[in-house]
Amino acid sequence: MGNSWETTVAEKRKQLELQIPQDWRLSATLLTSLPSNGHLVEADIPQRSGILSEEELDITEHYTAGQLLQKLAWGKVTSLAVTTAFCKRAAIAQQLTSCLTEHFFDRALERAQYLDDYLKRENRTIGPLHGLPISIKDSFCLKGIPTTVGYVSFVENPLPEKNSALVDLLLDLGAVLYVKTNIPQTMMTADSENNIYGRTLNPHNTNLTAGGSSGGEGALSAFRGSILGVGTDIAGSIRIPSLCCGVYGFKPTADRIPYGGQLTGAIEGVPGIRPSAGPLAHSLDDIELFMSAVLAAEPGRYDVTAIGSSWQTASKSPSLLTVGVLSEDPKFPLHPPVRRVIETAIQALTKRGHRIVRLDNDPVRSVTYASRLAFQYFTYGPRVDHITPSGEPLVTSVAKLSSPNFTGPCPVDEGLGVFEKIDALYSARKAYAEAWRKTWVEHGIDVVLAPGAQNTATPHDTYGWPPYTVMWNLLDYPACIIPYGKASKEFDPEPMKLADGVQPSYNPDLVDEAPCALQIVTPRHQDEKCLLFSRVIDRDIR
Repeated sequence: MGNSWETTVAEKRKQLELQIPQDWRLSATLLTSLPSNGHLVEADIPQRSGILSEEELDITEHYTAGQLLQKLAWGKVTSLAVTTAFCKRAAIAQQLTSCLTEHFFDRALERAQYLDDYLKRENRTIGPLHGLPISIKDSFCLKGIPTTVGYVSFVENPLPEKNSALVDLLLDLGAVLYVKTNIPQTMMTADSENNIYGRTLNPHNTNLTAGGSSGGEGALSAFRGSILGVGTDIAGSIRIPSLCCGVYGFKPTADRIPYGGQLTGAIEGVPGIRPSAGPLAHSLDDIELFMSAVLAAEPGRYDVTAIGSSWQTASKSPSLLTVGVLSEDPKFPLHPPVRRVIETAIQALTKRGHRIVRLDNDPVRSVTYASRLAFQYFTYGPRVDHITPSGEPLVTSVAKLSSPNFTGPCPVDEGLGVFEKIDALYSARKAYAEAWRKTWVEHGIDVVLAPGAQNTATPHDTYGWPPYTVMWNLLDYPACIIPYGKASKEFDPEPMKLADGVQPSYNPDLVDEAPCALQIVTPRHQDEKCLLFSRVIDRDIR
């Protein structure tokens, strides 16, 4: 690279800043009046900014994606109006939270106008997502739009000449793509910060992390700058931003949603844990809408790695469930608000007549063991070094390199040769999956209720290792995050000090009113059941 990394970044930021129209910029007066506690969602800035019209505020605040799609199909609202509204709101979110990487508003508005003209001329929609703006994580490629995944050395890469498989599929379904969302350097930490685009802030409390690696999606969604977004997840990267930012998130079984054609910076083809692509949204209806629309389009036609099964909609939902409750792992103790909301949910489900089975802490299927095994998979087959070529420094959360190995030795001997190690990791993983299969069958469980994390969103760079999400990636189980309740210094006043730098401590004052969440899990390939049971649970805990 010809420039110093600082010069490259300064030029890139300047270019991105100029892409936000002047009349979509927040005034200096408004910026000086932001709440000192960082609670942006409560401050109602889109309304106060005067940037959005009353109709645009209505469009972005009062509908699900499904409801907007109906209005679009009936011609009650134009794609141009809906896209303009979400572009404006995303521009505001970006100025406050650094949730975006690339934003291409002009291109999106042209696409929206094309779709409106098509509907008028043909009297039909292009597809089930006709005219709907959808945000996507930075790792997805769009022709002519940069993809850097947070590496300065990628800033001067040639522009992509092909779309990712899912991008092509979404465009064929009639979607409008308008922004790409922020990620961490390396995409392997729960704090979405990199040297190009800065740190994504949590709009519920800017002093807390938005999560990662799909942190930009979480923040944009929480600010309602996106009605439906797409992230990816290999250790919790959809679910962590969802629980940190108080939105719904779904990690499907790997390869159900097309993953191909992304830029990740990792070595592909190494045996290990497979990532998933999946949605973040404001409702389970919209999560299901995304899954059913994408799978009805035959993803195998777009991506050689995609599984060919269509989405099976259940004819009726079960009235009562057998719910297995994952026990708290003593090595990864739950923070008081997390423990409280899980117990509150269990009480509500019990009252509704659901059968609750509290699972014991059997070491053969423990959270701790899964964490160590997953970590060993991640350290095997190292990622390519894309940091050194530019001379950029590591961001704090990457430099810390969280690891669960303080809980004990790695499951597989590090001294083994490559092939022996691959074989030993496979055997250990298979035995872990077998222990869970037995548990499922012996207890007659329909679904597992688990914490999404030990914690809520935490102060920046303190999230640590994600034991309660990565275990389900190891098993390749589908998992759904349901926002539920809030942290409270009144109800959970006792601080909790954990090993600094390894696990996040609990400070009731710092995380007061941060969103809490539940995680709902079913066995591999039971994605439809996972969402169906999530609906039942979501309904019965309210």
